[in-house]
Amino acid sequence: MAGHVVLVGLMGSGKTTVGRRLASRLDRVFVDADDALVEITDRTIPEVFAEKGESGFRTIEAEVLEELLARREPRIIAAGGGVVLREENRARLKAPEVTTVWLTASPAFLASRTSAKPHRPLLSGDEPPREVFARLDAERSPLYREVADITVDIEPFHLDDDKPKSVLADRIADLVLAHEGSRAADGAVS
Repeated sequence: MAGHVVLVGLMGSGKTTVGRRLASRLDRVFVDADDALVEITDRTIPEVFAEKGESGFRTIEAEVLEELLARREPRIIAAGGGVVLREENRARLKAPEVTTVWLTASPAFLASRTSAKPHRPLLSGDEPPREVFARLDAERSPLYREVADITVDIEPFHLDDDKPKSVLADRIADLVLAHEGSRAADGAVS
């Protein structure tokens, strides 16, 4: 009973990198929702933010998620960090045919691995990255928790392994397959 797998979490949690590896392990197509948004709008994320503001960006982000989840072929989708801010997105992420995986880590850890880049408009202001991550974590963690079928703390993988993203993808693949298997068993029993 394979369905879509959506990776959620703050920027820097490895959604794209791990997502690519996970797609390979599960033999599914990988899609980065931010890349899909850029392709659909023909604008970079900072350009969309500048032209439409964060609210306009979130509306487009919701439309992209809806379109990606409407596709029949099961995909691994790396969602944008703020996708959980909209109620309609949270409802989509909690749908029975979607497995949502929250990649979590401490704000300090994420700040240490993430730098201000053009595709990260939330890090482009004067607020220090560590404070940005602490604020975003406080705002979004309850929302990630609400939608997550599976939660994986990425920090131990980075502290204990030479190839953390590969090991992390292997672990997530096992968790996803177990979750989908239990969901299929529940459906067979009903």
